[in-house]
Amino acid sequence: MDDKTLGMMSLEAVGAEIAARRISPVELTEAMLRRIAAIDPQLNSYITVTDDAAMASARQAETEIAAGNYRGPLHGVPIAIKDLFATKGVRTTAGSKILNDWIPDHDAAVVEKLASAGAISLGKLGMHEWAYGTTSDNVHFGPIRNPWNTDHVPGGSSGGSGAATAAGLAYATMGSDTGGSIRMPAAACGCVGLMPTYGRVSLFGAIPLSWTLDHAGPLTRTVRDAAIVLQAIAGRDARDPATGHAAVPDFLDGIEAGAKGLRIGVPKQFFWDRLEPAIETSVRAAIAALEAGGASVREVDMVQIAQYPRAIGPIMFADAAAYHAPYYPSRREEYSPQVASLLDLGLKITGPQLAAAMRVLTEARAGGADAALLDGVDVLAAPTMPIAAPSIESARAADPSGRMSAFTTLFDLTGQPVVAVPTGLTPEGLPASISFVARRRDERTALRAARAYEQVRGSMPTPPVA
Repeated sequence: MDDKTLGMMSLEAVGAEIAARRISPVELTEAMLRRIAAIDPQLNSYITVTDDAAMASARQAETEIAAGNYRGPLHGVPIAIKDLFATKGVRTTAGSKILNDWIPDHDAAVVEKLASAGAISLGKLGMHEWAYGTTSDNVHFGPIRNPWNTDHVPGGSSGGSGAATAAGLAYATMGSDTGGSIRMPAAACGCVGLMPTYGRVSLFGAIPLSWTLDHAGPLTRTVRDAAIVLQAIAGRDARDPATGHAAVPDFLDGIEAGAKGLRIGVPKQFFWDRLEPAIETSVRAAIAALEAGGASVREVDMVQIAQYPRAIGPIMFADAAAYHAPYYPSRREEYSPQVASLLDLGLKITGPQLAAAMRVLTEARAGGADAALLDGVDVLAAPTMPIAAPSIESARAADPSGRMSAFTTLFDLTGQPVVAVPTGLTPEGLPASISFVARRRDERTALRAARAYEQVRGSMPTPPVA
C-alpha cells in the first residue's frame, strides 16, 4: 500500500489493520513521517515534529500488540496535538513568542489519555497565536495554509489541526474551541470537528484562552473516528473541576441509527444572515438529503437567543486579559498587534458587564439553551461558517474573525456539543460545512446526526495537497 493510500485511511480502518496485524505501527509511523516531510512544507501545519519519540512509541506499541496486550482502536495509531496542550519534554508554544522555548514537565490530561490508549504522537501542531484568532496566520511561526488551496487560511485557532487532518498528516488531531476553534478549521479544511459538552474533556494542562469557554476535542476525517477519540479523552479529572461526575457513555452506541426518525430543527433566523450563496446551497442540500433519508425537519424560532452572542465577548475578553496579566501589557512588544488589540479590549471590560454576561451563561448551561434551541427536536442543523475559507491576502487586508466565527461562538457559551461535517465543495473548490448541535451531555445524538448525514453524502474528495 502506498503512503498516500495509507495516509488517507480512516483512523478506525487503520486501527483495525493494526489489530489484525496486517499493518505494523512502526511501518505506519514511518509512512506518516515521510508524508509530513514531503507535504507539510506546503502547509506549515506542524510546529514541532517528534520523529524519534514517535518511532520509539511505535516500536513499543508493536511489541505490546505482538505480546497480546492490545489496548484498543487507538493503539499504534499516529495522531498529533495542538501546541497549547502541555507535552512533557516537548516544547509547547501556544503559537507565541513568549512560550517559544517552554518545555513542560508534565502532560496535559488529553495527552495522558491518548498515550494511555496507545496512540502515537507525531508532534505539535501550529495554531493562531495564543488561540486568539480565526486565521492561523501566525506572525511568529508563519501562516498555516489550507490543503484545498494553499493561498487560503485553514481557519483557526486550531489551523494546524485542521490542515494536518484533512491532508492525511495524522489520523486524528487534538484541537481546542473557545469561539469555534475546532469547528472553523474543520469547516475550512473539509474534515470533522467535534466540540464536546463543556466539561466533558479535562482541560488540565491546556493553555487557556478563556477558562469559562474553552473546550477540548478532536478533528478527524470521519464521524466515527471522532467518537473513538472522544471515548479515549472524556471523563472526570479531579485536576479540572469543570469535568464534574457525569458518566461517560459509549459514543459509538447508536451512531449508525441513521436519519429515519431523527428530528432536526433548522433555525429560522440568525444562521442565514450574510451567508455566501454557495454555502447556503450546500447546507440546505444537506438538510434536504437527511429529510429524504427519513428525518423529520422543522423550522425553529431563534429570536430568544439574541442575548447569547452578545454575552460571549465580555467573558472571553476578560478571561484572556486575566490569564495574560503576568505578560501583558508589560511585554506587549512580544504580541502581534491583532492579539494585543484583543487583550486591550479585555482590560476595559467592567465588573457589571462581566456579571451580566455570566448570568446569561449560567442560565443557558442550566438548561435554558436546551429549552430554547432544541424544544421538540433532537438536534439543530445549521451552517458551521457563513463563508468558505478566505484567502490569506484578503484576511490580512480585513480581519475576517467576526464573520468566520459568527455561527460558532454561541455554542461555546451554551456549552452544548456540536459536530461539524463537510457538505462538499464550493464552485471555487473550497469546503462547506454543516453543524449538528445537541443537548448538553448528549454527544451521542449529535454524532448520530452527523454520521447519518455522512452516510447520505458519501465520501469526500482528497485535498489537492494530499
